[in-house]
Amino acid sequence: MSSAGMGSAGMGSAGVTGAGARSVGPLEATLRARREAGGKSLVAYLTGGFPGWQDMVRAAADAGADAIEVGIPFSDPVMDGPVIQEASERALAAGATPPAILDELSRLDAGVPLAVMTYVNLVYRFGYERFAQEAKASGVSGVILPDLPLEESGEWTVAADAAGIETVMLAAPTAPDERLPRICARSHGFVYGVGLLGITGERDALAASATQIARRLKAVTDVPVLVGVGISTPAQAVETCRVADGVVVGSAIVRRMVTDGTPESVAELVGAFRVALDDA
Repeated sequence: MSSAGMGSAGMGSAGVTGAGARSVGPLEATLRARREAGGKSLVAYLTGGFPGWQDMVRAAADAGADAIEVGIPFSDPVMDGPVIQEASERALAAGATPPAILDELSRLDAGVPLAVMTYVNLVYRFGYERFAQEAKASGVSGVILPDLPLEESGEWTVAADAAGIETVMLAAPTAPDERLPRICARSHGFVYGVGLLGITGERDALAASATQIARRLKAVTDVPVLVGVGISTPAQAVETCRVADGVVVGSAIVRRMVTDGTPESVAELVGAFRVALDDA
């Protein structure tokens, strides 16, 4: 994520409307159940529209992912690093569109909750109400819009709440302490703690900010706290989950999509993360 994008994600909730009474949807219920059972959650990110992506989603779920985050490619992905950008470009070249991906999701019985991640301009052009309703009709539980500032999220969240969509909000490492409770209050499904400043991508070592943002969020909310961006290895996931309730793993999995292109390779990596988290 760009520094501008992450700064917006950490903004306060002044002017936000539509928060309403808190409800727990399928995504959050699943992650809460894992936590209550003493475990740590694993959310796997895969690029929608990439050749063969549907079988890779099923493979990730079968290998132990608690939920799947499906990226809807966008032409100006401010949060995505080179690996996910490459996968998105290949998906777009193959004809991927938001309606086509949602249509495929409606027929994809992964057996775990699904969330989609994309950028607000795409959803705005689609129409907030239409996107929320069609996502829900396609079996999607949650939506993540990393470049939607909290204080500008009212129109989207009203539409999402009405459709029964869980809006996952991001909390950047740069967010002031007084704003974190507002982010958490508006977040459904889970709170996405951004593990480091910068775009997505694999890292040799876990950034200290990954556990720091998890600790800060855990101090102010009971909503499941998952950390993503920079979680590259099972060992890094275990280290993060000493504080966090779980992790989102993206670039490492998408690299398997890009380099190997097989469900078996994706399943092998997701399975390694699952075993590491369960054995920790």
